[in-house]
Amino acid sequence: MKRPNGRATSADGGGGDHGATSGPERKCGFNPMKLMGAFLVSVMGFSVLFSVSVVLRDPPSDGLWPVVEARNLDFAHQKAILEENSHAQPVEVPKDKLLGDLLAPGFDEGSCQSRYQSLLYRRGVPQKASSYLISKLRSYEARHKKCGPYTSSYNKTVEDLKSGRHSSTPECNYLVWISVSGLGNRILTLASAFLYALLTDRVLLVDRGVDIHDLFCEPFPEASWLLPLDFPLTTEFSIFNQSSHQSYGNVVKSNSTESAPRPYMYLHLLHDYDDQDKLFFCDQDQAHLQRIPWLVLKSDNYFVPSLFLMPSFEQELHSLFPDKDTVFHFLGRYLFHPTNAVWGLISRYYEAYLSKADATIGIQIRVFDVSPGPFKHIFDQILSCTTRESILPEISQQEGGVVGSTTTQKRRVSVLITSLSSGYFEQIRDLYWENPTTAGEVVAVFQPSHEIHQQSEKQNHNRKAWAEMYLLSLTDKLVTSSWSTFGYVAQGLGGVKPWILHKPENHTVPDPPCRRAMSMEPCFHAPPFYDCKARTGIDTGAVVPHVRHCEDMSWGLKLFQHHSQ
Repeated sequence: MKRPNGRATSADGGGGDHGATSGPERKCGFNPMKLMGAFLVSVMGFSVLFSVSVVLRDPPSDGLWPVVEARNLDFAHQKAILEENSHAQPVEVPKDKLLGDLLAPGFDEGSCQSRYQSLLYRRGVPQKASSYLISKLRSYEARHKKCGPYTSSYNKTVEDLKSGRHSSTPECNYLVWISVSGLGNRILTLASAFLYALLTDRVLLVDRGVDIHDLFCEPFPEASWLLPLDFPLTTEFSIFNQSSHQSYGNVVKSNSTESAPRPYMYLHLLHDYDDQDKLFFCDQDQAHLQRIPWLVLKSDNYFVPSLFLMPSFEQELHSLFPDKDTVFHFLGRYLFHPTNAVWGLISRYYEAYLSKADATIGIQIRVFDVSPGPFKHIFDQILSCTTRESILPEISQQEGGVVGSTTTQKRRVSVLITSLSSGYFEQIRDLYWENPTTAGEVVAVFQPSHEIHQQSEKQNHNRKAWAEMYLLSLTDKLVTSSWSTFGYVAQGLGGVKPWILHKPENHTVPDPPCRRAMSMEPCFHAPPFYDCKARTGIDTGAVVPHVRHCEDMSWGLKLFQHHSQ
């Protein structure tokens, strides 16, 4: 990384030059003594300017850091990560810490360090959100501030809810997201809920569950997104399910959608939802839901792809996301900022193990088996994939390593493994310890944790899980496991298209072992297959070119950027 050129501070020299020539003559007549004096002053000024320019030509790099820090960017982190890393040649960190105005200004930076420091850990130029999405986010923030917890609008609507009254013209409408399932699922469904709130002019309020407030900073300025603990329906969240009489599916079954609007409606969009629950994705049913001030949502799916199949949302979504495969990338970068406790885990680990590498590779291993492993066929599949696709450095068959000067700077590769089992990490680590690489790379293999079993109810487990998702999103190349929401979050935040390990059958290595994803979007695992107009079943993966079936789940749906778009 080149140091900032000293000539960037030439404004100081310009001021000096102006001072050396600022002595005007008082008389217009010729005066030899005054002329000689002016000449001597000019010579002295030129000498001083020349000396200053020499000193500033290549000043110590530390001399410029206080100036940069005045821009509210913590470049001390950037220096620690990127200095003396000439082989990596990282793109210069963008000066726009708001990610092209995707993020709102006005936050206390110390309360959430990751909000503005995270861009220092990502290589490459951030993707640019559409101006319409940015405008929509600013409008939403104003609405959230006006209608958020304990505002007059919120208090009035809550009183109506408690009394069972329905206001025909409420000032604010709300979507309450209930925290269920594992962390990866929660992140994906929360992003889905927020997009639905954007589309329907609702205010999103988040059930904090056991640890939402411990994992994520507040994303909206001047108003909390956390549902107040005294919200009147909180005690019922755990018993809401498919059979609840307050669910929209059961209201449809009872043919009471045309009756007097209710003060609230429960939306059951979990994986076990039935055909009536799935009518949520039909325009005519959305018309009924728009009359209800409080919608309470429970889901474990990334249901965004089906929103793109609804004609009433089509034009708005196209304006928000001209590139269809960037939805979760932008919503994720906007919503999910690790708290300082989690950011400490991320930044310390990155600086200790990944920052000096010329290339970083993430391998996310999720085995859907009773035992977490390690399994030989999974290890063989990982090696087959990473060798065939030239992801990991090639192992040399010669003993003793590559012949060459020991003083030659070698390419450093850091491999980050995430898995519940430590076995795969140990095998890959030993492979590169016991064998040289053909090109002489220095390969270091790391694994932050190995929890053996998923423990979604434990705070520290979820902190580590969130930190590891985020660390994976910072790698240059990414390998993920089929069906894993953990991997979906990492690829979406990182804005990368991973290589997906095919799901093995009968403990054998699939052929091919993996494939490159065509989109960085997550997969909707349980979509409806229904034509709302024709009232009949259809293949919803063949309706529009930008919603197709997932690479890792043949019945799932995901967003793609069609070439004609």
